[in-house]
This record gives sequence, structure tokens and C-alpha cells, in this order.
Amino acid sequence: MSRLWRLTALVCAAVVMAITFMAYFSPHLAADLANRFWACF
Repeated sequence: MSRLWRLTALVCAAVVMAITFMAYFSPHLAADLANRFWACF
């Protein structure tokens, strides 16, 4: 179970870092994706 938790945390950290770098290089795209995500609620 500990190994699965570590893998899940690593994947989540990688996704957060990818989103952060994408927002840095293309703020318009990041804002568009955030608005689309928010529209789901």
C-alpha cells in the first residue's frame, strides 16, 4: 500500500508541475483550461 501511495503522490506532483510550466509558457491556454474546468461545476 505504501508503494501505491508513493506512486500516486509522484504522479500528482508531476501533473501539478506540468500544469505550472504550461501556465508559465502559455498563460492564455492555462486560463482557457481553467475556465473550461470551472464550467463543469
